[in-house]
Amino acid sequence: MKLVIIFGPGAVGKMSVGKALSDITELKLYHNHMSIEAVRPVFDFGTTEFNRLVTMFRLETLKAVAKSNLEGVIFTFVWALNLPSEDEYIDRIVKIFEEVNGEVFYVELEASFETRLKRNRHETRLLEKPSKRDIENSDRVLTHEKKYKLNTKEGEFTRPNYLKINNEELEPEEVAVMISEHFGW
Repeated sequence: MKLVIIFGPGAVGKMSVGKALSDITELKLYHNHMSIEAVRPVFDFGTTEFNRLVTMFRLETLKAVAKSNLEGVIFTFVWALNLPSEDEYIDRIVKIFEEVNGEVFYVELEASFETRLKRNRHETRLLEKPSKRDIENSDRVLTHEKKYKLNTKEGEFTRPNYLKINNEELEPEEVAVMISEHFGW
């Protein structure tokens, strides 16, 4: 059982890389917007009920994966690395897989803000994530992210099974192969 957490700032390519990785492995993709888009039509983003339901959907889905016969799952997440609550959230997810002797892998993606602004308009992103179709608001969210630490500096990330990739000039399929080869899958 494998849990692959792909993290990085918005529009860095987490979902696209996750899809490409899913295509070359037996791992299923559960990108963060699957839960967000399920709740957003009923509760506004960031409200107490929105947050509770999104968290519940994610945790229950990941618990079901951990108990299943699947090879594992790829989970994408915008991880605010400077917030202890975000570390606690990731720890809750990791514990689900550790309890079944699963392996956890961390993949950090980074790309420039300019590249992420371009990717914010990509057809696949807009198709999979209806909340991103309001481009003006989506761009604004990207600029608000500057208050959070969304990428690490060299040597800061100390969890095992970690790989950081600057995917500025790489296609998702190239990044997926790099991940697969690095971890020996």
